[in-house]
Amino acid sequence: MKTLSPIVWLSRLIAVLCLLSSGSAIAADRAALERDARAALQKLTASVSGAKALAGSATAVLVFPKITKAGLGIGGQYGDGVLFKGGQVAGFYNTSGASYGLQAGAQQFGYAMFLMNDKAVSALGANEGFEVGVGPSVVVMDEGMGKTLTTTTAKDDIYAFIFGQKGLMAGVGIQGNKITRLKD
Repeated sequence: MKTLSPIVWLSRLIAVLCLLSSGSAIAADRAALERDARAALQKLTASVSGAKALAGSATAVLVFPKITKAGLGIGGQYGDGVLFKGGQVAGFYNTSGASYGLQAGAQQFGYAMFLMNDKAVSALGANEGFEVGVGPSVVVMDEGMGKTLTTTTAKDDIYAFIFGQKGLMAGVGIQGNKITRLKD
């Protein structure tokens, strides 16, 4: 029997709690999720030149239009997203995470991952979900890096952009995050 690390165990617990509290409304309304994800991606690529450059050469783009994060000592985050390949929906995913440490607050934000090769796309389906920090290299882009990135300088497997942050979350802690495909 496989033993789960405390971070993975806690992230799964928080994901279950979020699912129970939100009901099946998120999964049932995939058309709204797709619409929100497309709008978020369009806004990101219109405002960040690096995101626009990557969108044209990425094998796929995974967009989480709204992730909610909150914590006081122990924290968690959860959100649903859409994987686009060639402009078409290739799957629906959720991201959940847990953190522990000196932290307090709540915030919402969006998150887009530009998967640059088949290896990165395959990682989403491997090992019952993709754990950020395990597997393909992920580069989190800030606004300055996003302005100077071009397709000729992009050499990593995955580029991630965080956008639309609202609220305040402060602290230092240990965090784990997992991305899992939603059942069709």
